[in-house]
Amino acid sequence: MRYEVKAFSITDIGKKRQLNQDHLYASTKPVGNLPNVFLVADGMGGHRAGGYASSCAVEIILKSIQESEKTGIPEILTDAIREANGVLERLAGQDERLYGMGTTVVAACIDGDTLITANVGDSRLYVVNGGIRQITEDHSLVQEMVRVGGINREEARLHPNKNIITRAVGLEENLKVDCFEKDLAPGNLVLLCSDGLTDMLEDTEIYRILTEEEGVREGAEALIQAANDNGGRDNIAVIVIDPFA
Repeated sequence: MRYEVKAFSITDIGKKRQLNQDHLYASTKPVGNLPNVFLVADGMGGHRAGGYASSCAVEIILKSIQESEKTGIPEILTDAIREANGVLERLAGQDERLYGMGTTVVAACIDGDTLITANVGDSRLYVVNGGIRQITEDHSLVQEMVRVGGINREEARLHPNKNIITRAVGLEENLKVDCFEKDLAPGNLVLLCSDGLTDMLEDTEIYRILTEEEGVREGAEALIQAANDNGGRDNIAVIVIDPFA
């Protein structure tokens, strides 16, 4: 049986912010040497610099992917994120209005039954497969506290310092990009999102919504609605993917 990758992407300003600093990109068609590309970026730094950082990062990552002559998916994604890091760092050094800007990035590509994802920051990728599992690891202060056993996962979600990022695109010269691979199977769903979703909804609620809704569009829109119903304190970006539609 031949399968088709289906996806739906949506971003929302939320209920509290004046600007949307989340940017995303979703293509189920080839981009450069990749069979598909999915990106979420959540900007930070100043009134407008965060939005500029996230939109610029997405643009540079896509250009790097399109121009890459490599064939290894992890290398293509990692190189593209590092290229965006270098450009943002240089731009911030040239314009004081952009000083301190940065962005999270989570990128994904689905190659047959294999998911490859790369991330920096606390935007996340989940796989739903009879449960919900976070594949990426947050680069944040509270995640470090969880890792060493200082607090548990639920305490981290409610912690007052949960938005302190320890690693971001544009803020350090030698950026480390995490990369993960996971096998997929029919019935699995993939979710990329910014923390505007995960700060408002527990993983169990995200799982319930995605398994109750009929399609990728319905699932993505229901997640946005639920995050806003729970307060919508931040911008929200969501990409829901069915790798075996």
